[in-house]
Amino acid sequence: MNKMIQFGEDVPGYDIRVLNEREIRAAAGLLFLATFLSLMLILFDNNFVPVKYVITLFLTDFIIRVFINPKFAPTLIIARIIVGRQTPEYVGARQKKFAWSVGLVLSATMFIFLVVVNAYSPITGITCLVCLLFLYFESVFGICLACKFYSLVFKKKVQYCPGEVCEVKARQEIQKTSGRQWLVVLGFAVLMTLLVTYFHGYYNRKPYDLFGLYTTAKAK
Repeated sequence: MNKMIQFGEDVPGYDIRVLNEREIRAAAGLLFLATFLSLMLILFDNNFVPVKYVITLFLTDFIIRVFINPKFAPTLIIARIIVGRQTPEYVGARQKKFAWSVGLVLSATMFIFLVVVNAYSPITGITCLVCLLFLYFESVFGICLACKFYSLVFKKKVQYCPGEVCEVKARQEIQKTSGRQWLVVLGFAVLMTLLVTYFHGYYNRKPYDLFGLYTTAKAK
């Protein structure tokens, strides 16, 4: 029983319990995709049913992660199957538990308002956007935003962060950004600004059916 209800895994060579960051990122990507698609259905079809199921899954998954054991969370199990052939990247479990507790509060808030009360408001909208932001940064950049506040709240040194960002060290040459690269980014931003300013009408034109397939199908 003590092995079933615990947070993190005991891995030789690590003095604290750890989790596999690759699985965490994959699970975050799955949740982001499900949440994003359900929000698109709200925006374009005014359909709130899928998001209610997603929020229920979201909350259940995080309850299992925080109060039982992350290894039994459905999304993390699926993520393990997906990235099972990749070499594990271990991260400290403590800061992840704090981050997932934040996720639990956010998902519980959405569940109460959207599923139990059956109402939407700026509260649900903002909460959902915050969740999407957290999930996006985790899955795409490998940055746990909620983990950043762990050391501020508990005043403890964070161990085993993704990409070893906890350790103070000099950047390697391949990680440095040159002045030319900054100019490229600036030029790209200027280009996009000019396109929006002077060519918005051109880009705003509705595309026509090139082969007439959609028009024909609609006529039938």
